[in-house]
Amino acid sequence: MNPLVLMSFDVEEFDIPLEYNFNIDANEQMQKGKEGLDALLPILQEHQIATTLFTTANFALYFPEAIQQLGKHHEIASHTFYHSAFKNEDLLQSKITLEKISGKKVTGLRMPRMRYVAMEEVIKAGYTYDSSINPTWLPGRYNNFHLPRTKYMDEGMIRLPASVSPNLRLPLFWLGFKNYPYSLFKKLALQTLRKDGYICLYFHPWEFTEINHYNLPNYVKRLCGIGLQERLHRLITDLKQEATFTTIENFLSNN
Repeated sequence: MNPLVLMSFDVEEFDIPLEYNFNIDANEQMQKGKEGLDALLPILQEHQIATTLFTTANFALYFPEAIQQLGKHHEIASHTFYHSAFKNEDLLQSKITLEKISGKKVTGLRMPRMRYVAMEEVIKAGYTYDSSINPTWLPGRYNNFHLPRTKYMDEGMIRLPASVSPNLRLPLFWLGFKNYPYSLFKKLALQTLRKDGYICLYFHPWEFTEINHYNLPNYVKRLCGIGLQERLHRLITDLKQEATFTTIENFLSNN
């Protein structure tokens, strides 16, 4: 069976500056997220690949036509209702809102910042899978070395972790993509793809805009805008030589 690339994007308010005490109003947060989507779309169209877009309902309500159009070619999944605030009721309300806007059934969830959520609540809200696990150690965030590296069942819920390398569990998420040398990221990605038969990657649209003027750590903004767009082009081109791109929903329904 051909290996599969599960590429996903967390479509959200650009609120990360607030984490570093840099004030940014709600409208600018939304516009920056949309600018990122507009930068990404030509890349995805050029390569003719399907991805999974974990979208906050708040963002979708700001840009309903964009989400509706994207839902025709990509999977729309839930990133809860707001990126910086959460209550359990948001699980169901975001699902309902996204389904109404996209016209498609929403089956997947990813919590903002991979925060903990009880699987009982996720099941109650009607999701069939959760992708809120990064099975690595990230200082100040989480230590998930004890969790499975690949797809597993947890209290009746399918959980699909973000991919990490097989041996050292080096994370292959957005910060790794922009901070590792490209040759290292590619080597680890191919190693993971060959070992697991799939790779689950995630990024944010706002990364692909210019964010150098925001008060963010260098590891967050060191490669952004056109430079990161070119790196994504390169990654997709390289991975397409060994694998097929598909949505998480399609992957799970066939596996």
